[in-house]
Amino acid sequence: MIMVVPWLGWLALMPMSWASHGVPPTFDPSAQTVFTDEQFYCPDYSGHSLGHNKPISKGRYRLPYQRPIPGCRTFNLTEVEDTILSMKEAIRDPDLFRLFENCFPNTLDTAITWKGKAKGTHGRKDEELTFITTGDIPAMWLRDSANQLQSYISLLQPSSSPSSLASVFRGAINLQSRYILSAPHCNAFHPPPEANLTSPPTFSSSRDYVSPIPPSSVFECKYELDSLAAFLQLSHDYHSTTHDTAFFATHQWVSTVETILNTTTALLAGTYAPDGTPSVAPYTFQRSTSSAYETLSNTGVGSPVKAGTGMVRSAFRPSDDACTYQLFVPGNMMFSQYLGLCAGIMRKLGRRQTARRMTEMAEGIREGVEKHGRTWHRRWGRIYAYEVDGFGGVSVMKKGLGKGLTVSLAQDDANIPSLLSAPLSGYLDRNDPIYQNTRRFVLSQDNPYYMFGPVINGTGGPHVGPGMTWPMSLIVRIMTSDDDAEIVSSLKQILSSTNKLGLIHESVNSHDASIWTRQWFSWANGLFGQMMLDLRERKPYLLTLSYQ
Repeated sequence: MIMVVPWLGWLALMPMSWASHGVPPTFDPSAQTVFTDEQFYCPDYSGHSLGHNKPISKGRYRLPYQRPIPGCRTFNLTEVEDTILSMKEAIRDPDLFRLFENCFPNTLDTAITWKGKAKGTHGRKDEELTFITTGDIPAMWLRDSANQLQSYISLLQPSSSPSSLASVFRGAINLQSRYILSAPHCNAFHPPPEANLTSPPTFSSSRDYVSPIPPSSVFECKYELDSLAAFLQLSHDYHSTTHDTAFFATHQWVSTVETILNTTTALLAGTYAPDGTPSVAPYTFQRSTSSAYETLSNTGVGSPVKAGTGMVRSAFRPSDDACTYQLFVPGNMMFSQYLGLCAGIMRKLGRRQTARRMTEMAEGIREGVEKHGRTWHRRWGRIYAYEVDGFGGVSVMKKGLGKGLTVSLAQDDANIPSLLSAPLSGYLDRNDPIYQNTRRFVLSQDNPYYMFGPVINGTGGPHVGPGMTWPMSLIVRIMTSDDDAEIVSSLKQILSSTNKLGLIHESVNSHDASIWTRQWFSWANGLFGQMMLDLRERKPYLLTLSYQ
């Protein structure tokens, strides 16, 4: 049954048992339940997005129209509608256009769950706040929300209007600041009290033992370096486009960056002190679970890490899976890049000492990545490792490379940041020879999490297990490629694997498109739209082709 409720009411009604595990509910688009206490009603998008809603596209895949009606969209923006109209002229394939039309506006259509001002003791009354959910999970992830907004960076313009996209960005930065200041090791959060929204219980809280103990605002407290990097990414995205330096002098941005510096500096330390005694871990996490990737070994500390590498530890990956080795290379790449870029903002604010600290840390991490984050592969040569632990000399060696290679995990995961996505942050150029070696490895069957089959071929990860390809990885493959044939092949696979729902899934079975997880995953939807706009700039002629 599709439930028609006043918009945002789904927060209290969301079936968490499937939303957090990717199992779609039973859905009957012919049935509706209508309430009568409002003049205007909006369907719960978790059900709406499973329907075959009209009008249907005229291509072979007959994709439904998955946007809510304008009155039910969580944020309407003229620039988005104008972009969709212009892309209709650029994209000749009717199914490919429908997929863009559904996906590009998805975050603004469905996930800007609340936007308003701070109140009372929580913040200054002129402080804008934006609460952005992932889609089907009614919580705000630092990483997801930053990436969801990055999809609209090409539309961002300076504006003081509360109805502008710039205001949405400012509100997200301010709310992320609040979250990080209260719980810098945590990754996902409940709506702020000002939103007056019903908060679902943290689905894992009864099974988690976390130190430091997180506050009640936390939905989940997995420490992930890329979550802190995401705040810096969001800050840089806003500043580089609007040049609004004055905004960063207000509210709590400077304090948040200082908290990030203090938190990550503590996580530069290794497992052992110089005298060999185990150091006190600044963060521990244990969960009662049957999955090894949902908890940390060694009573919540994780696997040992060597001191002095210059790299920052991360307990979990951007997939929310536990790191095997805690020096997570893509996360360190991303953190180094955006920490260095945001040092420029701090310098413009006159905070020279903090800016110098940021720059020095960014440079130290980069040196650590380049020294310890590489390994040797027997087939692909010198590549970046996905994770390392800093203990040297036991990787596969080759004459002439010397000693001191680190214990490394040679794989890649679909979630961003990944090895495949490294050029997207600007950490390195896509033509970098070691990146190209790494890319060939990632997209080969030598990568244990490269999934292949007749439906879709790309990287996945342990989050949903072997056999499940993440379309996100194909989107990143397109965004890091200059090869027309590779791009066309990837687009065809994405288009044919939505199970005729017209949205980007979290993952799809590489042998059966009817097996998938999460049809309402706003980050992946937005990333697809971002990729299509990128193709319009780089290779517009590819949008004139048929993908039937």
